[in-house]
Amino acid sequence: MPRLFTAIELPEDIRAELALARGGINGARWLEPEDYHVTLRFIGDVDGRVAHEVVDTLSDVRRPRLQLSFDGLAGFGGDRPRQVIAKLRANPQLAELQSDQERRLRRIGLKPETRKFIPHVTIARLNQVSPLALADYLQSRAERSQAAFVATRFVLYSSRPNIGGGPYVVEAAYPLQ
Repeated sequence: MPRLFTAIELPEDIRAELALARGGINGARWLEPEDYHVTLRFIGDVDGRVAHEVVDTLSDVRRPRLQLSFDGLAGFGGDRPRQVIAKLRANPQLAELQSDQERRLRRIGLKPETRKFIPHVTIARLNQVSPLALADYLQSRAERSQAAFVATRFVLYSSRPNIGGGPYVVEAAYPLQ
């Protein structure tokens, strides 16, 4: 039973630039740069029949290439920080791509995504890191992650069942026009 999600891949130079932000927080588990991506829609654990339906319905997506840019580093989790992320600037075309996928996946019977779409790249997962430690880290790296790139495709990734995290496998790729 594969665990699936859709995402925008990052070019190698962007991954390398984001990787420069690694280090400097005790209690952080830094992700490998080859696992950096922008999640569009988490699908979850599905059987083979549903996986084929997902592949088929996503093949009908027709969207333009996306000019994406980062807007610095941030943390998720408020008083109990859970992640260090590189935020993406608001982009209506990216939001439309994500909404299109959400509609299509719901039509084939998947449950709706309940979390608000916040485009980002997770750089680290945090375990018992204080908000102050995270704030100090973010302040020391305020000038990082202002890169930009053009997304030419989105992909359907699979990850290890019941574990999550990389390495991720590209199961299908869908060009953006």
